[in-house]
Amino acid sequence: MHANHLLLEEPIRMASILEPSRANFFPATTKIVGTLGPRSRSVEVISGCLKAGMSDIFNFFPAMTKIVGTLGSRSRSVEVISGCLKAGMSVARFDFSLGDPEYHQETLENLRAAVKATNKLCAFVCMENILYEKLFPMFVGGGGTKVAAAVMVGGGRSDVGVMLDTVGPELQVVNTIEKTISLEEDGKVVLTPHNGQEASPEVLPINFSGLAKAVKKGDTIFIGQYLFTGSETTSVWLEVDEVNGEDVVCVIKNTATLAGSLFTLHASQIHIDLPTLSEKDKEVISTWGVKNKIDFLSLSYTRHAEDVREAREFLAKHGDLSQTQIFAKIENVEGLTHFDEILQEADGIILSRGNLGIDLPPEKVFLFQKAAVYKCNMAGKPAVVTRVVDSMTGNLRPTRAEATDVANAVLDGSDAILLGAETLRGLYPIETISIVKKICAEAEKVFNQDLYFKKTVKYVGEPMSHLESIASSAVRAAIKVKASVIICFTSSGRAARLIAKYRPTMPVLSVVIPRLKTNQLKWSFSGAFEARQSLIVRGLFPMLADPRHPAESTSATNESILKVALDHGKASGVIKSHDRVVICQKVGDSSVIKIIELED
Repeated sequence: MHANHLLLEEPIRMASILEPSRANFFPATTKIVGTLGPRSRSVEVISGCLKAGMSDIFNFFPAMTKIVGTLGSRSRSVEVISGCLKAGMSVARFDFSLGDPEYHQETLENLRAAVKATNKLCAFVCMENILYEKLFPMFVGGGGTKVAAAVMVGGGRSDVGVMLDTVGPELQVVNTIEKTISLEEDGKVVLTPHNGQEASPEVLPINFSGLAKAVKKGDTIFIGQYLFTGSETTSVWLEVDEVNGEDVVCVIKNTATLAGSLFTLHASQIHIDLPTLSEKDKEVISTWGVKNKIDFLSLSYTRHAEDVREAREFLAKHGDLSQTQIFAKIENVEGLTHFDEILQEADGIILSRGNLGIDLPPEKVFLFQKAAVYKCNMAGKPAVVTRVVDSMTGNLRPTRAEATDVANAVLDGSDAILLGAETLRGLYPIETISIVKKICAEAEKVFNQDLYFKKTVKYVGEPMSHLESIASSAVRAAIKVKASVIICFTSSGRAARLIAKYRPTMPVLSVVIPRLKTNQLKWSFSGAFEARQSLIVRGLFPMLADPRHPAESTSATNESILKVALDHGKASGVIKSHDRVVICQKVGDSSVIKIIELED
């Protein structure tokens, strides 16, 4: 990979740093609940409260950059998940390297309850074996008369996508008795594949018999519980001293205390001869994944494009998951070496900076991020960055370096920030999401969209494809007329994603037109997957329209759907009187870009 196409921002006015933080075209993510009483019950005072920031029911649009939250021990109750949703989490990640399917199913049920409690429709819930009126109750008028409408299913407020994170070829240290293990610097410890052996400061049993064949003297190994860098006392940095049969004898490089039943082992820059999709992963996908119709599969330790192809073939065998998007998780140098071909096969990329940050020299990590995000941007595929606020697992405030890191990820062009340990076992999952969202919103204000747009157009080159031309023209038009929002009618979601690829400064409202269908046994509709999968794309906020009306229709019904979208924009504060709106729509065989100006 080469990092010769890096996006540089224009100088920022120093005065803007001293100005109070405020949103530009959307309200703040953190909500204010105001108690109305004797001093605050008149229309005049209540209006002032709303203008000052008290949340109303239409506060839909958070920052453009999306947040993926990992649900776990500290974030699986209905109360905490509700707080995470309100703070701005748009995709829920389930990490199957920790916990069994029953554990995650209970968490998912709590997520569904939280969605209901917060009035956020969770479209990933199976909507089958039910009648049309139950699918779309708001389309049924008095006396059973059906009326055209559009229902919001996304946009950070009313829907959550579900991501299943595989275990993959992850090496683990097994501590069955959960006894605390203290390791002293300069001491020695033996890694052995004999799982029957009890873990101790002298011996650590592992789940892989081929480690002795894969490593050599001088190689580096890290061991810790979920979060490890070798710099904290809860993980240990080892150096291979000798190989003795199936055992690997290591020198301990730092004093550490390991607590828990399972620890991750990472052998730096070592090829591990294990399949990317393990048998355990396949079982989880074919049972839990199918049952819950997962939106995204996070493919851990992706090393080759063939890994993605094999995963897609496996998903295709399970009809309900044929539309599930695969996000390749780049975690080691082997995956980095084959990055271009992996990007071509995957639907998106997760830059797993934890493991990869160990494999790479520290001075190369930022180059990898900038180059990888750039390549994802140009390909129009989501780039997700991990490990941004590690310190918030135990602190209410990120470090200065972490806050800057989040902002730089946004300025680099990242679509989403993935929070792992910070929300899974961190003490402050809600506050973490809220703070990261605020940093993202602030960084978006100084993102150099003009330079980004020109670089993207130049990269795509000429002649452009029909769809690419329409998408770039819609963004150009929206910027030229200073539109408040771009509304895109789509069936597959591809047109809306291409518009978002050009990073418009205004939100893109993707009106997904579903298709109602039946196999004689049950009713279902397409479009829900496409809408939910937009929740990980920067700046894209999906809506699900009445499935009876195709995206290319010229009938008055589409005007009704457009009216609902415009009304939604007005209610959320994105669109105001006399604002201009750019609409991208298929009319017959033609694609049309329309600019409208709203009346009073």
